[in-house]
Amino acid sequence: MSRPGSIQHPNVRIGKNVVIEDFVIIGQPPVGADPGDIETVIGDNCRIRSHTVIYAGVVLGNGVQTGHHSLIREYCQIGYNSSVGSHTVVEHHVKMDENVRIHSQAFICEYSILKARSWVGPNVVFTNAKYPNYPGVKDHLKGVTLEEGAKIGANATLLPGVSIGQESLIGAGAVVTKSVPAHEIWVGNPAQKIKSSSEVNYQ
Repeated sequence: MSRPGSIQHPNVRIGKNVVIEDFVIIGQPPVGADPGDIETVIGDNCRIRSHTVIYAGVVLGNGVQTGHHSLIREYCQIGYNSSVGSHTVVEHHVKMDENVRIHSQAFICEYSILKARSWVGPNVVFTNAKYPNYPGVKDHLKGVTLEEGAKIGANATLLPGVSIGQESLIGAGAVVTKSVPAHEIWVGNPAQKIKSSSEVNYQ
């Protein structure tokens, strides 16, 4: 179901039982492309909330949800039952597996990979440019990788190319400057290990 005020560009494939709210744009062409040049796919049972913009080349799996005012740039792949929170920006060429959760106002930089069940808290920032605005920087961008079940606390910042290991946890406000092994908890600036996840009583 599509509401008045939304724009659907050519070459957009919409699945069954999809809800598209007010003022949504789907299939927005990136620079250098014309409307309809690149196929965009929205899977079954998705819900696209108001003022979301989805660029051409995006593929949303079944059951994906967006919050209000979210932006998903070109050539992103988002797996089934994942969600992108309100006012969150997902830059181009990001790959998300199934059951990934991104909360509100996060920034997910280009070429990042978020594997199954990973979780990103509000206001988290991923970065991918080691030396911003230097000549040739766009040829050397390195996104962030979250392994399965990795969790990133609110307001954390992850530097270019870091990988967060399976089921590891990054504390709120941490600045992660190097890759984190699996099953560890890191906090602080710069972030450091404080314990293994097996040492935590989650009850």
